[in-house]
Amino acid sequence: MKARVIVTLKDGILDPQGKAIEGALKSLGIDGIDSLRQGKIFEIELAASNPTAAEGLLRDACEKLLANQVVENFRVEIFSIFAGGGVPAQSDMSEENITGT
Repeated sequence: MKARVIVTLKDGILDPQGKAIEGALKSLGIDGIDSLRQGKIFEIELAASNPTAAEGLLRDACEKLLANQVVENFRVEIFSIFAGGGVPAQSDMSEENITGT
């Protein structure tokens, strides 16, 4: 089973790195970006085959290490792998149940 953890800064938290990237893009002539915020994405392969168990494991990892919950939110996405090794399909778990705030 594969999963993705997306960590972003909470609303209202200053993002100097995002501002620097935004300014650099403008200086490179890339116009049309009103604002940019930077975050982190973790691509994770899991031994667990149960989406509920995988969710619990990843929430625990986020709460203990991957996200600083004082200033960051996290979202967990669980994927199923097709038998033929095809493209993963995102599970139908609701974001409400798997988002850390």
